[in-house]
Amino acid sequence: MSRRLRPLSSLRAVFTVSFAAVAAAVTVLVGFLSYDAAARLVRVDQQTVFAEVVQDLRDEVRARPLRPADFAVSDPDHDGPLHDIIRPSRTDVQVLGPGGSVVDPGNPPLPVTRQDRTVAGDPAAGRIEEDRDVEAADGRYRLATVSLGGGRGAVQVAQQFSDTEDLLRELQQRTVLLVGAVVVAAGLFGWWLARRITRRLVRLAGAAEDVARTGHLGIQVPVTGHDEVGRLGRSFDRMLGRLAQSEEDQRRLVQDAGHELRTPLTSLRTNISLLRRIDELSPEMREELVADLALESRELTDLVNELVALAAGQSDTEPVRRVDLAELAEDAVIVARRRTGREITLVATGDTALDGRPAALQRAVSNLVENAAKFDRGGGEPIEVVVTGRPGGPAAPGARPGTVRVEVRDRGPGIGADDLVRVFDRFYRAADARSLPGSGLGLSIVREVATAHGGTPFAHARDGGGTVIGFTAGG
Repeated sequence: MSRRLRPLSSLRAVFTVSFAAVAAAVTVLVGFLSYDAAARLVRVDQQTVFAEVVQDLRDEVRARPLRPADFAVSDPDHDGPLHDIIRPSRTDVQVLGPGGSVVDPGNPPLPVTRQDRTVAGDPAAGRIEEDRDVEAADGRYRLATVSLGGGRGAVQVAQQFSDTEDLLRELQQRTVLLVGAVVVAAGLFGWWLARRITRRLVRLAGAAEDVARTGHLGIQVPVTGHDEVGRLGRSFDRMLGRLAQSEEDQRRLVQDAGHELRTPLTSLRTNISLLRRIDELSPEMREELVADLALESRELTDLVNELVALAAGQSDTEPVRRVDLAELAEDAVIVARRRTGREITLVATGDTALDGRPAALQRAVSNLVENAAKFDRGGGEPIEVVVTGRPGGPAAPGARPGTVRVEVRDRGPGIGADDLVRVFDRFYRAADARSLPGSGLGLSIVREVATAHGGTPFAHARDGGGTVIGFTAGG
C-alpha cells in the first residue's frame, strides 16, 4: 500500500512545500518591505524631532542672552529653557561653561570633545556642532552642541539611538514571528488542500492498479465532483465500461463461434472417416459424400468469413470518410443480382451521403439483400431496396431527422412475431430456417454496423406478405 501511494504522496508533498514556499516568499517580501518602511518612518520621525529641538534651542539663544545657570536642573518652576527642551523630546541635556567645562552634567554624562569646547567659547550665539554618533555610558547617541554666545558656554542636546533601535528590534522580532506563523499556517493549509485534491486521485490510482492487478474491469470507480479530477474519474469509469463491454462481446463471440463451429466440423470428421471406406461405397453414395463435403466446407468457409467480418466490424479499424449510401447499395445490388439471378430493384431519394466506413456499410446492405434472396427463393416479385436520405421536408416515416434509412423488402414467407425481436442476435436462426444454409451472423453484422454508425436495425412484417428488414445510419 505504501509503495502504491508513494507517487501521489510525493505530489501531496510538492503541493504542500510549494504552497508554503510561495506563502513564505510573499510574507517575507511583504514583511521586509513593511519593516523597512516602518523603520524609515521611525528614524525620520526621531531625527525630525531632534532637529526641531536643536533649532528651537538655537532660536532661543539667539533671541536673548542666556547663561549656563539658566539651564539649571534645580529650576523650581520647571519653566526654564531646559524643561522646554526635555519635555517634548525626552532628550538628555548637558550644560557647558566657559572653556567647555561641564557645569551641569547630563544623565548620563555626555562626552566633550575639542570641537565642543571651541563652540562653548564661540562669541556668536547659535553656532551648532553636530555629531551623529557618539558613545555614552549606556549606548549610542545623536549629539548636537549649541553655543550660548559671548564665550559664556554651550548646551549639549543628545538623543539616544537605542530607544529607536529597541523599538525597531521589537518590530523586527514581531515581523519574524508573524512570517513564521504565516509559513506554518500556509504549510498546514497547503497540506490540507493537497490532501483534499489528491485524495480522489489516490482512489483513482487505486482503482487503476486493482484493474491492472486483477484484470477485473467491473471495479467501481469513485467519481465525485465536477472539476478536472471528477471529469477524469467519469472518463475512466466510461473507459472501463467500454472495455468491459468489449471483453464481454469478445467472450460471447468466441463462445458462440465455438458452438457453431462444432456442427460442421463434426460432420466433416464423420464424412472424412467414411472416406476410409470409399471403395466399399456405391457410386451414388460416393457422389453424395463428395457433395456433402463440398457443402460443409463452403458453409464452414462462410462461417469463418462471417466471423472475420464481424470481428473486423467491431474493431472499427476502417477509416471514416464521406460516402453515398445509395451508391454503395447500388454496388451491392449488382453483385447480388449476379450471385442469385434474382430481380432486385433500387430506389434512392433525398441526400444519402454520410460519414461512415464504406466496406462495413456495403457489407451490411449485401447481407440484407442476400438474406432476402435466401428466404424468398421462389418469389415472383422483385426484391426491393429503398434508400431514403434526408428530405427537404419532413423526415421519412420511421427515420429520425438527419439519418439515412435502408430498407430491403421481400415477398417471402415472413418472420414470426417471436422471431422478429431476435433476428439480429448472433447465430440466431428461426426454426423454419435451420434447414437453409447460413451461419446466423449476417443480420448480427447489420446490427453492429448500424450501431457503429449511430443508427439502429429494424425488422417488421410487410403489408401483403413478406418482410421489411433494414437499418438507419448517420444519426
